Amino acid sequence: MSASGSGTARADGDLLGALLEGMDAALCAFDADGVVTHWNPGAERVLGWSAAEAVGRRGLGGWAARPADAAAIEARLAAAADGPGRVVHEFALLRKDGGRVLVRAQTCGVPGVDGRPAGTYCAFHEVHAQLGFERSVALGEALFGEAPYGLVVVDADLRPAVVNARAARAFGVPRADLLGRPLGDLLAQGADRLEAALEHVLAEGDPRSSAELWATARTPEGERRRCWRGAFLRLSSPLSRKPAPLGVAWLFEDVTEARLAEQNADRLRFRASQLHRAGTAAAECEDPAEAAIVYLDFALAGFADDALLDLVRDDGKRLVRVAATPVRAPGPVGFAAGAGFPVPYAPGHPALRALDRAGTVRAGTRPPEGGPGWPAERHWPAGTAHALCAALRSRGRTLGVVTFLRSSGRPSFERADVAYAESVAVRVAASLDLAGPVG
Repeated sequence: MSASGSGTARADGDLLGALLEGMDAALCAFDADGVVTHWNPGAERVLGWSAAEAVGRRGLGGWAARPADAAAIEARLAAAADGPGRVVHEFALLRKDGGRVLVRAQTCGVPGVDGRPAGTYCAFHEVHAQLGFERSVALGEALFGEAPYGLVVVDADLRPAVVNARAARAFGVPRADLLGRPLGDLLAQGADRLEAALEHVLAEGDPRSSAELWATARTPEGERRRCWRGAFLRLSSPLSRKPAPLGVAWLFEDVTEARLAEQNADRLRFRASQLHRAGTAAAECEDPAEAAIVYLDFALAGFADDALLDLVRDDGKRLVRVAATPVRAPGPVGFAAGAGFPVPYAPGHPALRALDRAGTVRAGTRPPEGGPGWPAERHWPAGTAHALCAALRSRGRTLGVVTFLRSSGRPSFERADVAYAESVAVRVAASLDLAGPVG
């Protein structure tokens, strides 16, 4: 062989040795005569024999395998050298301390430059480790299937890498559309909290308790607000010497309906308590008009930012402001200064519509009705974004309109809010009817 050919072979051998040394799996190699040519640190960790003790030995009998087992093992290695592809075996080997260990090995022949068998390499690991790995894979496949909860695995860049079917339904988009996309593209609200939780798990490890997250998912049908309760698990490679986080697994279930039911129940209890307290306080008022103001004060708590009380005057079409909350400062509802002057509501104003219908009207700044000057055009405080106008009815007559207002930082009025506003309006109307003309 020429000097250049010898150098190439030596370089190839050095490259193979470097590759074997750098692998975490247990690997060894045999030449055509069955002599150990390579023995990496993974093999030393499993069996305890160092490379200096292993390399150069012929076969495994008497040191890495019992003599009774060695012949069968070496026959399998020789058969792998002549056969195509990889062959999987299970056999018992000996540790340096004399203990036996059952391993699962993959063996494959190594052809020479002339195509003839030049040796065999063998990758092996303890069977119980393989069984644990297979159980993990089986668990992963079960989770990624139709599991009773959602599973999202994000990589170190916080982008979904694996999403099961239930998680895709929770987000409202196909699984393929979730993979690799930033969470901010998937969630209109709540992405910052979710990313903060994932970053914490990557840096600090698994939290000790489950967490609930309110988020608004962007779907083809529009935005959906959901509540997800779940746990976070940091994923690290079981094969690396120094575990480095590969990502985070987020397992969650949708508890939106239960949480909404709890919130509705709490809201109903609070509002019932407010009505009871308002009735008790109003009963101590000598002036029925003052009792009407008390009802409005109690109704504002947790319900609205402002309240306006307008009463009908002579022609039955004009509304006169008699009470309101302070315009530029927080405070209780009070009788309006200069009461008796009509409020210049334009035709189509929500309060006038409520008066005409003798019912309740909701309005908001959303298009097409809303706009930058929406509150000012309706003679409402700046920053108002949502309004609810309820007619004041008593003894078959409409006495006026009460208007509840919310700022842009609060949600719009819903059907449950209408029922509460009407309950308050009935009590206010009864007190005003008893008081007679006000203002």
